Amino acid sequence: MADHGQRKDSNCLTEEEILAGYRKKLPQVTKKIIDSCNERKCNSHVDFEPIPSKESVVNIINKLMEIIFPGYFNPEKIDPVNLSYYIGQGVTELFMMLSEQVISSIRHDCIRYNLTCRECIDSGYDITLKVLDNIPAIRDTLEEDVKAAYEGDPASRSYDEIIFSYPGIYAITVYRVANLLYKNEVPLLPRIMTEHAHGQTGIDIHPGAEIAERFVIDHGTGVVIGETTTIGKDVRIYQGVTLGALSLPRGAGDKYRGRKRHPDIEDEVIIYSGATILGGSTTIGARSVIGGNVWLTESVPPDTQVLIETPQLIYRQGSDKKDSHSG
Repeated sequence: MADHGQRKDSNCLTEEEILAGYRKKLPQVTKKIIDSCNERKCNSHVDFEPIPSKESVVNIINKLMEIIFPGYFNPEKIDPVNLSYYIGQGVTELFMMLSEQVISSIRHDCIRYNLTCRECIDSGYDITLKVLDNIPAIRDTLEEDVKAAYEGDPASRSYDEIIFSYPGIYAITVYRVANLLYKNEVPLLPRIMTEHAHGQTGIDIHPGAEIAERFVIDHGTGVVIGETTTIGKDVRIYQGVTLGALSLPRGAGDKYRGRKRHPDIEDEVIIYSGATILGGSTTIGARSVIGGNVWLTESVPPDTQVLIETPQLIYRQGSDKKDSHSG
């Protein structure tokens, strides 16, 4: 009777023996990886200066949501009795969390790019305090954004529903804080914040864009708003809208960086799904309506409707259906 506890073939290695053979090759592979890190290419960051933490940025955004919309996103129940305690504790935590990342962002650029000293520690605390001091103003603006979303959307049942579940409000909230950091010349951090919101919602708002109150993004997936875009009051846009730049030549990064590249949208404009509006000299005049799938690279005067002519539809029935699919 065969002994199943012994190998039938002495050449048949155990899994542990196979693994050991491959593990012996790891030091050589590791050295190769380390050597490539020391080449200081742009896709590595191996140095002594600090770098912002994406994980910390996500925690900052979550804490901001708790403070800007108290009672909605807090893990604990918030009532009139404990409001002062939770807001006081939350603001203190947020100050420490945010200032650390602001200081890291400023110090990172100063050291890595040999810039003039900005006294990063003092600047970081000062900028963070400014952001926290502006939270009431940000809340007032967001209140108008929520109201506008409710007033223009018959599917919404309450402000609560919009604050809790609408991706547009989340993306706009993150943008309004990131925009304040951007205006205070904080590097890296504002973009990390808005790109996190982009990943969560599909809405890509550059923190450098200027967006007035009562701004509504309905549905939202696929929306792109470029760095030098300006948007007036009471503007509503739908999913798939791009407010972008014209096609740029190779090497345009250095040549066009900081220049006006994206359109201006004046007050009370509505832009329907799939519309694309491009160019730094393009202005959509107040109260205009841009229809779905429209492509614009030139300005539109106020009170104008821009629509695509209805395409001709072909309906086939019965045996004709096969002909419509023939090669």
